[in-house]
Amino acid sequence: MAAKAARLAMEAAGVAPEDIGLIVLATSTPDFNPFPSTACIVQSLLGCVNAGAFDLQAACAGFIYALEQARGFVNFYPQRKALVIGAECLTRILDWTDRSSCILFGDGAGAVVIGNDESAGVAGMTTKATTILGADGNGSHFILRTGGTRESLPLDPVTGIPGKPQPAVASLTLQGHDVFAFAVRKLAKVVDDLCIHLGTRPDELDRVFAHQANRRIIEATARRMKLPLEKFWLNLETTANTSAASIPISLDQAVRSGALVEGMKIVLVGFGSGLTFGGTYCTWPHL
Repeated sequence: MAAKAARLAMEAAGVAPEDIGLIVLATSTPDFNPFPSTACIVQSLLGCVNAGAFDLQAACAGFIYALEQARGFVNFYPQRKALVIGAECLTRILDWTDRSSCILFGDGAGAVVIGNDESAGVAGMTTKATTILGADGNGSHFILRTGGTRESLPLDPVTGIPGKPQPAVASLTLQGHDVFAFAVRKLAKVVDDLCIHLGTRPDELDRVFAHQANRRIIEATARRMKLPLEKFWLNLETTANTSAASIPISLDQAVRSGALVEGMKIVLVGFGSGLTFGGTYCTWPHL
């Protein structure tokens, strides 16, 4: 999925594989856990022989984080392009007996190509786009997937050395009410703060592309900000929650449908496990 989305993005941008200097793939569901990175597999599939590649894990805010990494790269290497991908296979990690959560998630991928037409290291790029990134580790238990290497391997009582790792069944847990309150508060604040920083107002935005977690969160955010719901892109009925892929999928849909055109002032904003949050204000297509 990531490779297919990337090919479509490069085709739309008119960029060849050898022009890509960096691939950043935001995902919480990599092909391998934790290595090799899925980005390296995508790099091989695409033939981006001149590109470095790595995965970035910031859950559902991952695409915003990855976009900022790519901006930094093209700011100092303007002759190169960066490929930013959000891709998730969430249906592979769900507990399908938990009908309160498994119905919320889906699989998907989206991608964008980032370039820079200015000189290396020019800080003026920030006039085109402004970003806020943040985290609150106090809520790390609100959304989590068990497993990983948090616990040491048990020692063999005879030899005193760690035993053979046993395959563990990981599970996804979600504290919905806590996540809801955090999401509505942070989504609204990030958009407000971005607008304040640029001397504008949320009601002057043409579109808000929020992470598609669930419709109630977006509706509550719109009410909190006193904005019409029509300003928020919604596709949950067809894509569900695709985590780091939801914002680039939304962008792609909006562009291909003609709903997002050059000169529009937009905000991309997301939140996720960690807890992480972030947003970008830009004038399309200057991500």
